[in-house]
Amino acid sequence: MPESLYIHIPFCIKKCLYCDFLSVTYNGSLAKAYTDALCKELILKKDFAGELKTIYIGGGTPTILPEECFRQLFKCLKENFKFSDSPEITVEANPGTVDKSKIDAMLSLGVNRLSIGVQSFNDDELKTLGRIHTSDEALRAIELVKNSGIKNFSIDLIYGIPGQTLDSWKKTVSKAAAFTLSPAHISSYELTLEEGTPLYEMIKSPPPHPPLGKGGQEGGKMTPERFSGSIKMPDEELILDMYNYAIDYLGGKGYEHYEISNFALTEFSENHPHHNPPPSTSPSTGGRGLGGGGKAAFKGLHNINYWDRGEYIGAGAGAHSFIRGFRSKNTDDIRRYIKVLNKGIIPEAESVEIKCDDAIKEFIFLNLRKTEGISLAKAKDLGLDMPGVCKELIEEGYLEINGDYLRLSRKGLIISNSIIVRLFEVLGLD
Repeated sequence: MPESLYIHIPFCIKKCLYCDFLSVTYNGSLAKAYTDALCKELILKKDFAGELKTIYIGGGTPTILPEECFRQLFKCLKENFKFSDSPEITVEANPGTVDKSKIDAMLSLGVNRLSIGVQSFNDDELKTLGRIHTSDEALRAIELVKNSGIKNFSIDLIYGIPGQTLDSWKKTVSKAAAFTLSPAHISSYELTLEEGTPLYEMIKSPPPHPPLGKGGQEGGKMTPERFSGSIKMPDEELILDMYNYAIDYLGGKGYEHYEISNFALTEFSENHPHHNPPPSTSPSTGGRGLGGGGKAAFKGLHNINYWDRGEYIGAGAGAHSFIRGFRSKNTDDIRRYIKVLNKGIIPEAESVEIKCDDAIKEFIFLNLRKTEGISLAKAKDLGLDMPGVCKELIEEGYLEINGDYLRLSRKGLIISNSIIVRLFEVLGLD
C-alpha cells in the first residue's frame, strides 16, 4: 500500500512566466472551498494508504494558504491516516509568502522540511522568470527558516535562463551553498520552455512588428503581453558549462549529487558544510560528492520513492497517483474538482494500467535519473541483460558499471535524455 502522499495546492499570487504547472491566482473563498474538497478526497482515499512515510505539499504556492486552511488540512490527515514514527513532511514555500507566524504554525503541525523556490539570486534573472520576489527577499526568507530551527530545508535553483551568464550562475550557486545559508539540500534544474507559457511565446514567436507607443508611434514598452521573439536562450555549450559547474562546485562543498538535478549534504559535513568534504569515490564522475556510494543525510525521501517507482497517492486538482499498477490523474478543472467531491466522488479524469513495456521504460528512465543508476540484479529480474544491451554506450563512455549498478557516466549525465532515448531504441521500446 502507498506510503507516500502528494497534495497539490494550485494557488499563486502571480503565475511565473515559465510555469506550466496547474496554478491560478489566489482567491480566498475558492481556497476555502478547495481545502474542504481536499479533505473530502483524502477521506475517500484513506483506505488506499499504508503507514505514511512521506507527505509532500506542492503547488502552486502552498504557503499562500491561510493558517486556518493548513490547520484544517492537517487535522484531516491526522484523523484519517497512520503516520510512521518519523515521517518526512515537506511544504513548498516561496519567498514573500512565509513569515515567522506561518513557519511556527507549520512546525506545530509537524512540517519538518521546506522547499524554498529561490530560482536565482540575480534580480534581473528573477524578473525574466516573472518571479515576484527579489534576491534580498529570498535571503530574508531563508534566514527566517534557519532561525525557526528547521535544519532540513532545500533551495530550488534554475539555470539556462535567458540572459544568464556563467558568471552570474556561479554567483547564484556559491551564494546558495554559502556557510551562512548552508541548506541541507539544493535542487538545480535546467529551464524548460513549455509551449503555451508566456516565456515560450516571448522566445519562440517572432514579433509581427515593433511595439507601439502612445499615438501609434513605435517604441512602446516591451512587456510579455506585447512582444515576443526578442530574448534568446543560452546556447547548449553554456548550459552544459553551468550544469558541470554546479556538479563540481557543490560536490566540493560536501553535497552528494544523488539525482540528475538534486544535491544533498552528507552527514559528515552537516555542521560544517565547507570543511573537508568527503572525497569522491568515483574519479570518472568527479563532482558527485560521495559518488553514490556514501550516505547523504538530507536526500528528499518523497522524490526517491517516485524514482524507485514506489506507489503514492495524489490529492488535489491535477494530482497524479500510482496505485496497484495504475497511474491516474485528477481533473485539472478546480471548480469541477470541488463540485465532484461535494457529491462524494473521487474526481479522477484518467487512469492507465502500466503494462510490461511501459513498466520497463519507467524502470530505466527513473533509475537512470539517480546517480547510483540501475540495479543490475533488479534489471535481471525483469529479463534485462543491461551490460549486454548497453555494450556500445559503455564503450562510448556514456554509461559505466559501478559494482552492481549501471549508471550514467559524467559524460552521459549531462546529455541523459539523449542516452535514455538511445537505450530505448536498442531495447525496441521507442
